[in-house]
Amino acid sequence: MHKWMMATALLPLAVALPVAAQTNYDKVEITTETLAPGVHVLFGAGGNIGVSTGADATVIIDDQFAPLTPKIIAATAKLSPNPIRFVINTHWHGDHTGGNENLSKANAIIVAQDNVRTRMASDQFIAAMKSTVKASPAIALPVVTFDSTTTLHLNGEDIRAIHVPPAHTDGDSIIHFVHANVIHMGDTFFAIGYPFVDLSSGGDVRGDVTAADKALALGNATTRYIPGHGKVADRAGLTAYRDMLAASIAAVEKAMAGGKTVEQVIAAKPTAPWDAQWGNGFIKPDDWVRTIYASLTPKAP
Repeated sequence: MHKWMMATALLPLAVALPVAAQTNYDKVEITTETLAPGVHVLFGAGGNIGVSTGADATVIIDDQFAPLTPKIIAATAKLSPNPIRFVINTHWHGDHTGGNENLSKANAIIVAQDNVRTRMASDQFIAAMKSTVKASPAIALPVVTFDSTTTLHLNGEDIRAIHVPPAHTDGDSIIHFVHANVIHMGDTFFAIGYPFVDLSSGGDVRGDVTAADKALALGNATTRYIPGHGKVADRAGLTAYRDMLAASIAAVEKAMAGGKTVEQVIAAKPTAPWDAQWGNGFIKPDDWVRTIYASLTPKAP
């Protein structure tokens, strides 16, 4: 299991649970919502899990924390007798990949974008959390990787993984269940408040806007969007999130004019119009401003 959450309060707060290092996984319940025939979402502790079931195999998108693997397997068994044969990771963070090792040992094939394997294969430092994440064991690493896109043709479904420009990290993919008209956004969509953008993992606040635009372009009026954390959204919900991102980023960029320091920008409260709705999650308004400021500040060559 990753030590990722030992120094972070990020994703357990997203599911109204304590810090993962303190979480009693015995008490975590895995609940299921069916979004379309053969396409479901599991909620527990960590990133939301997309599921494809049918005659061929069970495919899941992300796999939360290692101690929850038996519960996740049990939840998918209620949907289909077929075992989990493929896991697609939306990005490298441990609340989305913590079950990789267990499922790989159970003969599942792990699939992810190239950068996910690269980051999981070596120690990573998450500056925002002041936390070092040790490299994953080889058996937990994705064994099938892709650059831009890949598609699984299973269960009468085209499950298309699409790499987006750096957003939450540099290895984010959105997963399009084409026939079911469902899109799993991973952590490019935080339905629970301002997003966490992991700048030390190559993230970029503007990429979250790009990812939302991509998902909206792929979808239509009836598309269901699975966020990395929070409730499943419709088109209006993702659009509201996208518009908040774009507007708050623009407001911070405007406040940065004239070379103002980050503390001066924070004091100006540029995100005030959105704070009441979006500022009550893990990422508080000042944190979001600080992240935008750092993301927009040109890096030294």
